[in-house]
Amino acid sequence: MKTTRPFQVEIPDHNYWRRQIKCQHACPVNTDSRGYIRAVAAEDYELAYLIARGPNPLASVCGYVCGAPCEVNCRRGSIDRPIAIRAIKRFAAEQYGPEVWRKEGNYFHEWLKKNIFPQLCQSKDELLWFLQHSLRHSHARRKVAIIGSGPAGLACAHDLALLGMNPVILELEPVPAGMLYVGVPEYRLPREAIRAEVSLIESLGAEIRCSTEVGKDISFDELQKEYDAIVIAVGAKRAKRLPIPGIQGPGVLGGIDFLRDTSLQKPIPLGERVVVIGGGNVAYDISRTVLRQSYFDMARTAVRQSTVKQVYLCCLESLMEMPADDVEIAEGAEEGLLLRNSLGPKEILRDSQGRVTGVVFQKVLRVYDENKRFSPQFDPSVLTTIECDNVLLAVGQTFDLSFIDASRHNVKMNERGFPILDKNTLASSSPHIFFAGDVALGPGLIIDAVASGKKAARSVYHYLTGSPIESQILECHLDIPGYSREKGFERISRVSIPTLSTEERFSKQNAMVEKGYPEPMATKEASRCLDCSVNTIFDSEKCILCGGCAEVCPTFCLKLTSIDNLENNEDLKKAAGMLTGQETNLSAIIKNEEMCIRCACCAARCPTGAITMERFCFQEKTNE
Repeated sequence: MKTTRPFQVEIPDHNYWRRQIKCQHACPVNTDSRGYIRAVAAEDYELAYLIARGPNPLASVCGYVCGAPCEVNCRRGSIDRPIAIRAIKRFAAEQYGPEVWRKEGNYFHEWLKKNIFPQLCQSKDELLWFLQHSLRHSHARRKVAIIGSGPAGLACAHDLALLGMNPVILELEPVPAGMLYVGVPEYRLPREAIRAEVSLIESLGAEIRCSTEVGKDISFDELQKEYDAIVIAVGAKRAKRLPIPGIQGPGVLGGIDFLRDTSLQKPIPLGERVVVIGGGNVAYDISRTVLRQSYFDMARTAVRQSTVKQVYLCCLESLMEMPADDVEIAEGAEEGLLLRNSLGPKEILRDSQGRVTGVVFQKVLRVYDENKRFSPQFDPSVLTTIECDNVLLAVGQTFDLSFIDASRHNVKMNERGFPILDKNTLASSSPHIFFAGDVALGPGLIIDAVASGKKAARSVYHYLTGSPIESQILECHLDIPGYSREKGFERISRVSIPTLSTEERFSKQNAMVEKGYPEPMATKEASRCLDCSVNTIFDSEKCILCGGCAEVCPTFCLKLTSIDNLENNEDLKKAAGMLTGQETNLSAIIKNEEMCIRCACCAARCPTGAITMERFCFQEKTNE
């Protein structure tokens, strides 16, 4: 006899409704991605940018290079393909972002007063409280040193400036923005976007001192004397080395060092054949930059350097296991990158004069063990030699904290050399020293670094003023009279992001591969959004169980069933009995949220008006 398993159900509460907005729930800074996407669909581009910018001081930069966890979690992806959230953010920033205002003149203060401040005050961020609080307290203007001007340092300085403090960023490089500038190739992230974001943060009152190395130009002891608190956000800028024969000597470079010199217009001479070792996005950044290296015409002529003809990317992982984004792999192949999977470096070969001649690889049998832990195994009997003139390493990065004396400065470290921190505050064992970004959390996405910088700013404020920053959630459902969607929105395929042809990409080193959406394509792609904050709300007192809603549902996400067919039905019966006065002969309407496309067909079909389309809104309010 066939038995039917009971349906697993969940009675909605505010956490349930919040989880339905998966893009926002996945964003480390809680950006209302759905909000700015629907604003673009409505052609309100200024509102779209302001929604994106509210919780994220690097919204324009993220429009180009964010790892986009929001897009990975987009519910449209369970139907066909996710919304191009990052590209739509870029489009909004190109209409109203700071780079637009820089082109029209340096009117930052007026622009901030008119646009950014009001939006910050309405955002789901706590910055309204920051602004009000900094004005109320005269003791708030404290000096805070931030070591590193990457995304974590910039975000921290941004929020501290809004708090009324005096943040001073100390940057090792001759240019601000840290790894955003020297680690991300210009063909992915235009330098004007970086400069515009940095200028906006400076206009709030943050100071950035470039070419300042802590431990050399100024000691950590001096910082402790001069500043009320210190935030260390140095980032993982040092390339890791491999413990294999031949690794030491000329011709073998850290890939991140190569990117740095390229960004600073100091091209490193390379031979005709280059091997890049690594399988992540950084390895692709390095490889694709090498392919463009021959277009430093003047510099190449000066050093009489030959043209790079072959670039191999060799990695442990199989094609399916590679951590690099699919778009990087595809675009690398289009540009002529030679990918070699499942190869582990065994030895770097050199001639009698010490010059690199090739790399010996052994076959990889597996990369991860049965518990999904990194544990590569090799077959040393199967060897492959790839001839080359240079080797660039992209096998991981680490950070440099040599300017800290752990015992003297009372900063405890773990066995891996990471600082031991309070995860809730990012404070170290020394109460006035905080960490943010990769050095605090390990290598992650740009948006993760932004989130940690903002958290560090709040913790610094609490430490210096004694006023904790606590938040509570305010929520509501708003009826949407006349709710409707774009015609055929559920059938629109994802709009491909326009890119340069392969030939155009090599016209110059900084030719942006991704061209971005023009207006018609942006609005079309935005119209695909399922608007997951909109929900079907059922009024059981009006429902007559006619089943019309389930009949017209195009995705069959609704089902009428007896409450006896649900898991935990006894608890559900008791809950229903408290509302209806009975616990027997009860029916239920169950809904598969993953399948619902918010088309409102059910609400239109309901003869009694028992179904309404309502928008769920939630906001974080911060109090002392």
